[in-house]
Order: sequence, then C-alpha cells, then structure tokens
Amino acid sequence: MRVQGAFSNTAQKCLSAGKQGCWIMIGDWEPHKRILKGSNTCDWLLASGRFLGDNVWQPYGCMLHKYKSTEAKLCLREKRIAFVGDSRIRQLFYSFIKMMNPEVKEVGNKHENIPFVDGDSTVDFLWYAEVSNSLKEQLMLWTEGSPSKPHVVIIGAATWSIKLHNGKSEGLFQYKANLTAISDTLEKLAEHSEVYWVLQDPVYEDVLSDSRKMITNEQINLYNEAAVSTLNTSKKKVKFLEASRQAAMETISQSVDGLHLPESTRDVGAMVLMNSMCNKILKPIDGSCCQSAPPLSILQKIAVILFLLSIIIFLILGYSRHHKSRPVPDVESGEDKKPPVVLGQLNSNGPLLAIGKMSLIMLYFYLCDRADIFMKEQKFYTHSTFFIPLIYIFVLGIFYSENSKETKLLNREQTDEWKGWMQLVILIYHFSGASTFIPVYMHVRVLVAAYLFQTGYGHFSFFWLKGDFGLYRVCQVLFRLNFLVVVLCLVMDRPYQFYYFVPLVTFWFAVIYATMALWPQILQKQANGSAFWNLALLLKLLGLLLFICFFAYSQELFEAVFSLWPISKLFELQGSIHEWWFRWKLDRFAVINGMLFAFIYLLLQKCQLLSEGKGEPLFSNKISNCLLFVSVVSFMTYSIWASGCKNKSECNEMHPYISVVQILAFILIRNIPGYARSLYSSFFAWFGKISLELFICQYHIWLAADTKGILVLIPGNPTLNIIVSTFIFVCVAHEISQITNDLAQVAIPKESGPLLKRLLGAGVFLGLVLMLSQNK
Repeated sequence: MRVQGAFSNTAQKCLSAGKQGCWIMIGDWEPHKRILKGSNTCDWLLASGRFLGDNVWQPYGCMLHKYKSTEAKLCLREKRIAFVGDSRIRQLFYSFIKMMNPEVKEVGNKHENIPFVDGDSTVDFLWYAEVSNSLKEQLMLWTEGSPSKPHVVIIGAATWSIKLHNGKSEGLFQYKANLTAISDTLEKLAEHSEVYWVLQDPVYEDVLSDSRKMITNEQINLYNEAAVSTLNTSKKKVKFLEASRQAAMETISQSVDGLHLPESTRDVGAMVLMNSMCNKILKPIDGSCCQSAPPLSILQKIAVILFLLSIIIFLILGYSRHHKSRPVPDVESGEDKKPPVVLGQLNSNGPLLAIGKMSLIMLYFYLCDRADIFMKEQKFYTHSTFFIPLIYIFVLGIFYSENSKETKLLNREQTDEWKGWMQLVILIYHFSGASTFIPVYMHVRVLVAAYLFQTGYGHFSFFWLKGDFGLYRVCQVLFRLNFLVVVLCLVMDRPYQFYYFVPLVTFWFAVIYATMALWPQILQKQANGSAFWNLALLLKLLGLLLFICFFAYSQELFEAVFSLWPISKLFELQGSIHEWWFRWKLDRFAVINGMLFAFIYLLLQKCQLLSEGKGEPLFSNKISNCLLFVSVVSFMTYSIWASGCKNKSECNEMHPYISVVQILAFILIRNIPGYARSLYSSFFAWFGKISLELFICQYHIWLAADTKGILVLIPGNPTLNIIVSTFIFVCVAHEISQITNDLAQVAIPKESGPLLKRLLGAGVFLGLVLMLSQNK
C-alpha cells in the first residue's frame, strides 16, 4: 500500500518498498533521539510502533497489554474521560468504550455529543469539528474547576478546517492561530488532567469523495506539524498520540471512504490510550509501557549488599591473582584435588571468586528484566519464526554427529543429547510464542513430560544399582537443582513456584527417594534372581501410582496439603497453588513411567535379553523390525492426534495418559538400530549438559517481563539482536553451570559433621527468607 501525497519522504520510501512496520516519525520525535534523551516508555508507546502481523501492534521498545473488559473497568473506576473532536475522534471514542463494554453499538446522531456511562465511569464524546472559540470556551470551563472536569482529555481536529478552506494556506494560518489561542488553556488543563492531542491520520486519496478531495496527505502533514510546533511547549504537559497515525499508514487503503480508519486500526489507538492511562495503575506484567522499575524489596536490598561485597572481594582477588605469580596446583596429580573454576584452578579463594562472578551475573539479570535500561517487545507467532530455527538447529545437530563411547540404551551421551535438543526446541517455542499454536503446544508438553521421564529413569537407576541413600547424595542433587533458582528468587523478587520446572523436578526427586529408601529397601543385588523381591518392588511402584491417582482425583485434599505453611511458601504463586496443581497434574505419570521403564530395561539387561554391542540391533532382527514399525506408527499417530487438537483443556486432559506413547516410541526408534545407538550429536549433548541453566536463565536474559516478552539489546535490528542476546544468554548459562558445580563441591562436604552444620545454617537462612517474604 502507498500513502499518496507529500506525507513524508521517509514514509513514501518505506511504504513503497512494501515494508511492514517502518519506524516513521515527524519533527524531532525519532526513537534514537529519545534514547539519547533518556528512556520514557510512555513517549515510545504514544509515538511509534509497527504491525507484527494480523493487526498485532508493537510499540517501539515496550510491550502493549491487551486489556480485557474487567481490567478496563477496574482502571477507569470513578474516572471521567472526554473525547473532543470530529468524526475521527468519534471513531476512537467508540473503540475505547468497546474495551469496557464490547456490546456497545455505534448509533446516534453523528454531529452531536454522545454520553457513555458504565457503573461509576463516564466517557463522553463532545463534537467539536474545528479548533475554534467554542472549543476554547469548553476548555476554559474545565480549567475553572467545573464539576464535570474530566480526568483525561483526548482531543484532535483538522480535516474540517482543511475542507472548509479548500486546502488553501490561509486555512493553515488560521488553524495555527486557533491552536495558539488554546495552547495556554490546554497547558493549564494538563496540570490536573491528562491531555492527549491526537495527530491526524493519513487519508487514502484514491477513494475520497469529491467533497473531500482537498484533504490530501500533504495538507495532513502540514497541519500535524503546525500542531506539534504550537503545542509542544517547553513544559511538555500535553501528550501527542501518533501511534494510531503510524498504524493507519499501513492500513488506510482498507478504508471505505478514504477518510475514516478501518476498525482494527482505530482499535490500536484506543489500546495505546488504555495502556498509557492504566499500566501505571494495574501494572500488568506484559504491559511494560508507562511502567517504572519496581522498588527493591527487603530481600533484594539484602541481596544487593551481599552481592556488592562479593563483587568487591572478587575484584580484589582478581587483582591480586594478576599481580602475584604463584604456582597453580596440579589437579591431575591428585594432591589437594578440588574442582576447577572457570578462570583457573580452585584454591582457597575459589568460592569467593565464584560468588563474585555470580554477583556480576545477577547484576546483569536485574538490569535486563527489572531495570528500565533495555527495551522489551512482545512475542508474535508465525510458523516461520518457529519452524525455520527448528530446521536450522537440527541440521547443525546432525552435522556434529560423533561416535559414542558407549552403545548401551540411553547412555550418558545419548541422554545429554536428548535433553539438549529438547531444550533447544523449548527455547524456540518460548521465544516465538508458539504456545498459541496448539499442535506445537501439545508436542512441547511431551518434551516436558520426557524431562520428567528422564528424572524417574535416572534417579531410579542410581538408587536401584548403587543403593546410595546417603545425605551427601541428596544434598548434592538438591543444591544443583535449586541453587540458581534460590538466588533468582532473592534478586528478581519472584516466588519459588514462578520457576515451575525446578519445584517440579525437586518434588519428584523427593518422591523417588522416599519410594526407594523407605522400608523395605529393595536393590538390584538383593533382587537378583529373586522373583519375590522384583514383585515387591513392583508393588512399591503400584503404591506410588495409587498415591498419585489419589491426589490427582482429589483436588481438595491436594490443595489442603500444599496450602499448609511453610509448604505453601514453596508452591504458591500469587497467593494460590492453582499453578502448582496444574503443572503437577499435567505430567503426574511421567516420573513413574520412567521408573518402570528403568526397572524393565535393567531387568532385561540383567537377564541378557538385549544386544547392546556396537552396530548390533537391540533385539533379534524380526523383533527389532516389528518394534520399529510399531514405534514409528505410534509416534506418527500421536503427532496426527496432536495436530488435530482444537482445545487445550480437552487435550491436556488426555496428555498424562498418552504422552508416554511418543516418549517410548522415540526411545525405541533411537535405540533399536545399532548404528543409531552408536552415534550421538555432540552439539545437542553440549546444550544438554546446561539444559537446566538454559531453561531458568531464559526467563530474564533472553526473554523479558517474566517470559511474556522478548529482551531487546539492539533496537531496530531484530536479527542482530537475536544473535547477540542469544550468544550472551548461552555463555551466561554455561558459566552459571560451572559456578554451580564448583560451589556444590564446597558447600556440600562429604563429612557428616560439617554437612550437618551447613544444613543447619541453610535452614536458618531459608527460615529468615520465609519470614521476610511474609512481611513484605
């Protein structure tokens, strides 16, 4: 589409090139100038934006919340709002009140005032087609303390002036004079009310009627410049709404009469106004425009003090390490063997250096997702944004195929590979906003279930084979799972349940431990060749299954148990455990499926019924071919079913029972052929080793606004922004993984005495955190 007339050279070039979402401004309103002047997301919201597609508007540098009727009514309670102007302002008025009451019809005389009352909210349209003395009188009446003075005034007019003066220059001079006459009154009104001047939208000259042919885009541009130059005073109290004009530049060709905007475009202006008025009141997490950084909580202030001390110590130690020449202990010699840190061998200062680096990383987290330094944009799903990166990473993964050291089913390299490619798919899923596409959503739900399946498989195998139920092992696992999340809860002021996957795997680890450790403890060496003990273990698993079913079908009991203090502090989100109930119930059978699979596999392995040599099929050729055929059919059947899903709730009800089908099908397809079992992707395996850190870190330094949006480090260049932010994100996740492993060795000693003392200290610390979080 091309806007005709001398609207602006930049606009003509942008639109004639067919670019969607061009950043176009008038006067000195360019985004880059505003960045230099300082961040003001309200200015960004009102001034500029682009369409992402399907009428989804993206303001420059911040996120637009889509207000529901209940939210709009809550925000505008006891408010009086006035729309003042011509037929275009009337359109904006109707779009605005439809957000409060979608049933409103556009009826009534067009050139008269239109009142609207919803509860204790009042929104009026006042017909003033021109900037005139009568308009000035109305504004002066409000400034003099009229009881009907509105809290918000949205005003704009120009097309009637162009029409009445037939587009001649004297009409523009008169318009400037009239604006000058009301400018002081508007400024005075803006001292106690929000005042928005709506810049004129373009017209589609090809379809304008003969009586409107003089309303050209050249005239529109001149009148807009006159309004900005006259009303944009040094006080800057009057705000300019230009976003709807930006949207109209891309959609005006859809106008029926060439003058009035299509409904989807004027809805953009109404939604921008609602965000400007209400974001600072309701503070929606996905509405970053017009919101300032939240104040630091008590826990955050304590964390800041501790981290600043750590950073200072880190810098001092780094300086001393640089200027002191000391021999580095030989780790491989076995003397004083301690785990490595990233910048060198771990010495007595190693923990302090690790904490110092962690402090710097947490500072970056806070700046990315809690401070007003970096921009944020909303997600918008298209098939290309999900499937193109997906194809690209799988090509890379196949390219980096290597021979595996082991050829056993689900060996370490293969499970790392499995976790790696699943995590990359989940990252792309979150970044692209693919949860809106139900087939992709259902397949990703299987990936989450597969992670829990691996949790059951891995921990069962360890306890079954080694029988190590010691406190050291438990603390090591819990520390590695929870260290990063506990730190983020303090720094980012978020509840534990917010990072839902970690509470989920922590809970299920505790369940697996309890199941295997409680009497009678049954191990493989004890059950070897004994049908009784194998049956006894199956009965324990059956008991676990009944326990799961009992909780799953009794939501009241579930909520009663997890609402008890202090358990509730771990699983509540916004004062409710509904989110925990949803996550737990959705994949409630995944862990026990993994435990049962591990038991059957290890039993078959012990009975030497599997062929796990290099290049050998897992079973005999006939059985292998049959199982492969069944697996492929099962895998495809699930995908076809998921692709036909129309309702998330209904499909989620089926998911716990059938997700295991695709998981088992994948395992068999991946492991039955000997050649497939002998290879693995080192590319995917590398990501698999840091999969937990990748999943958690994405919340704040790759995505933004608690995963609702996308972090923008480099404005105006989406491709470069993705490359840079992804590189930093992956490097940070890898560094945190190293730091966690290093600190785990120091924080969790093998000796019982020191370990109990540190557990007592950790318990006191967490108790203080819970007490402070209750008082905030």
